Amino acid sequence: MSILVTSMAIALSIPVWSDVAIASDSVEYTTQNLTVAQVTGIRINPTATGIEVILDSVGQLSSPTTSVADNTLIVDLPNAVLALPDGGEFQQANPTEDIALVSVTRVRNLVRVAIAGLDAPPVVEVSTTPQFTLSVTPSSNTVADEEIEIVVTGEQEGYNPSQAATATRTETPLRDIPASIQVILEQVLEDRGTVGLREAVQNFAGATLDGNYGNTGAGSLIIRGFSQDITFRNGFRISNFYSIPETANVAQTEILRGPASVLYGQVQPGGIVNIVTKQPLESPYYSVNLQAGQFSFYRPTIDLSGPLSDDNSVLYRLNAAYENSGSFRDRVNTERWFIAPVLQWNMSDRTSLTFDFEYLYDDPVFDRGIVTLSDGSFVLPINRFLGYPQLDDFATEVYRGGLTFEHQFSGNWRMRNALSISSIEQGGARSDLDGGLIDDQFIPRQLRDDNSIAENYGFQTDIIGNFATGTIEHQLLLGFDFNRVTDSYKSEAVSLPPLDIFNPVYDIDVPTELEPRYSAVTRTNALGLYLQDQIALLDNVKLLVGGRFDFTEQNQTIILDDASDSQSDTAFSPRVGIVYQPIEPISLYASFSRSFLPVIGRAADNSIFEPERGTQYEVGIKADLATNLSATLAAYHLTKTNVLTTDLNDPDFSIQVGEQRSQGIELNVAGEILPGWNVIAAYAYTDAEVTEDNELPVGSRLANVAENTASLWTTYEIKNGNLQGLGFGLGLLYVGDRPGSVAFDPPDFRLPSYLRTDIALFYRRNNWRAQINVQNLFNIEYYQTAQGYDIVYPGAPLNIVGSVSFEF
Repeated sequence: MSILVTSMAIALSIPVWSDVAIASDSVEYTTQNLTVAQVTGIRINPTATGIEVILDSVGQLSSPTTSVADNTLIVDLPNAVLALPDGGEFQQANPTEDIALVSVTRVRNLVRVAIAGLDAPPVVEVSTTPQFTLSVTPSSNTVADEEIEIVVTGEQEGYNPSQAATATRTETPLRDIPASIQVILEQVLEDRGTVGLREAVQNFAGATLDGNYGNTGAGSLIIRGFSQDITFRNGFRISNFYSIPETANVAQTEILRGPASVLYGQVQPGGIVNIVTKQPLESPYYSVNLQAGQFSFYRPTIDLSGPLSDDNSVLYRLNAAYENSGSFRDRVNTERWFIAPVLQWNMSDRTSLTFDFEYLYDDPVFDRGIVTLSDGSFVLPINRFLGYPQLDDFATEVYRGGLTFEHQFSGNWRMRNALSISSIEQGGARSDLDGGLIDDQFIPRQLRDDNSIAENYGFQTDIIGNFATGTIEHQLLLGFDFNRVTDSYKSEAVSLPPLDIFNPVYDIDVPTELEPRYSAVTRTNALGLYLQDQIALLDNVKLLVGGRFDFTEQNQTIILDDASDSQSDTAFSPRVGIVYQPIEPISLYASFSRSFLPVIGRAADNSIFEPERGTQYEVGIKADLATNLSATLAAYHLTKTNVLTTDLNDPDFSIQVGEQRSQGIELNVAGEILPGWNVIAAYAYTDAEVTEDNELPVGSRLANVAENTASLWTTYEIKNGNLQGLGFGLGLLYVGDRPGSVAFDPPDFRLPSYLRTDIALFYRRNNWRAQINVQNLFNIEYYQTAQGYDIVYPGAPLNIVGSVSFEF
């Protein structure tokens, strides 16, 4: 009876948990919006000084935010749901004499732990490893009105996130996934002062660049020896070789290495890059940032978020950026506009609807880089522009919209529906290639006027459920996706006077008439059905089994030739992996996976080409080296078959007998070495070569693939004393020498190795931050990538960029 009376009395002074505002100092929502953890059990144990509240979960719980209301301490866990066995909520009264009530409830997209003291809010120390634990100590009346400091140990922030959704589309800790995954958080990009996505991935993931579409920031990345044109955004393919993703609204970038067709369909076997965008916050958040530097570069950005309704059921976020920049390249500049609003409606505690939109306008000078001589030698200065800048009218305009509906049927089952629609219009007049170098002095050029429109409609439905068969636990993913892509392309051109590469004369008459060169419309429909089961055979043994059926159909009409063709393909892509954890911080894993990519065309006998297939075997070890420091070491053997090569019986046609193989070792380390000292490092040894071909010599290395790549970025921030907030950063990027062309013409054409050094100095205080980044500190001359000896893209020389940001 006394317990009942006490509980009732206390309840009168405890706020309604759903009415308590969420603490405004949280920015952690931005990096975990696609990875919702589930609280599956709650335990309260007595301690010498009070109690400990232990939360069992599926998926890593994010760092908490805290607030105080009267005599109650409130701990909010963002992007989490309550999934207790009985489907309800948790409440325990009077666990000790000085603690009146412990309550755990769900409030929209977070789990709220409320701990009420008899006379004053208690003091809580939070530990996130090995289990999420709240160590609660009662407070006396003397500290009731003072600010209560919450100490968080093992906090998942900075450079070492614990989970990502790309590999499984579920909320799974990285240590439980039998694959090599690297996550680059927004803070890492901010510390390094990086703007472009391709540069960011190369800096941190051991990848190399493969091509660069006119120096616009578009192009491909090489992962595990194979070029990947496609970039994903929240699980949808959004860009190809010819278009760029903007980073102003990117919360984190996830790199999954190895074949990913089991969940993403038509992709190259080396891996994929998936960017996760920023989502609305329940607490008001406003940020402005200005970057400015050499080559007339300046880039202001804003990031605004918060509720639009009194009950926080309607949230918004708005990111916008403007960029105007010259270049170390003569006569090259860029202007870019970008805006990305997001609106989220939490229809109930279990249901949400999110609308997002992006608009990008990019107006660069199209720049094909420099050329080498016929012997592969580099003789031109890296700033030499080999085009006619007055002819440039090239631009890209992107519209992209999405709608995501999520519903939690129960604590164990939920559904996610997502729709993505995009339109990328690109083109305009520009000077471009018109043949190879003449007499090692003159480069032919043409005026091209291209116009392309790529429209992409994508739809995904996932059903995710947790259940048990006896003592074995399952997390099931069942889903399908559909994509329709329509590409319309038209090109006109006329030859221009060749340029003298040593003494270019840019002043020429502008042609008034162009000749049609190519015009086509291509429509691709792709349907995928996939099933995945993550099985916990034992507490330390996890099995991942998945498979996907793909059905693709492509129709192409070449308008100028009045010809059309169609092709259909089907493929099954499996994945099997196992994780064994002999001790808590160590995970040993092995996996097998396959990929597929349609090859459009016909052989000499009019037979349709089969899809390219990738097959990978991988083993690895993941280790938690410290509370917030982890490492992954992986070894793999990856083969791509059905590669096109010349048909020796009819050289005008191709035949699918080619094979390419990549094998290697990768090491990634990320996290906090000591308080304030963060690091992210990568090393990759990649042995990628031609193993079967009718034209290329067996053993030839693949273009732009360096055997050895390594990167390091580390920062240290002083945490105490008069210099608190002052920080330093050091970055190293090494890329070994590599062939500049798959055709090896000229045979000695190789891009030399380089080691680039970057440094940073920053000062963070309260809600503002000032920073200086020095890129290429020692002003080395290097070349990032090539598409043959006549398209070589040099890297930037010494560059200093300053920035200042405010949050309020």
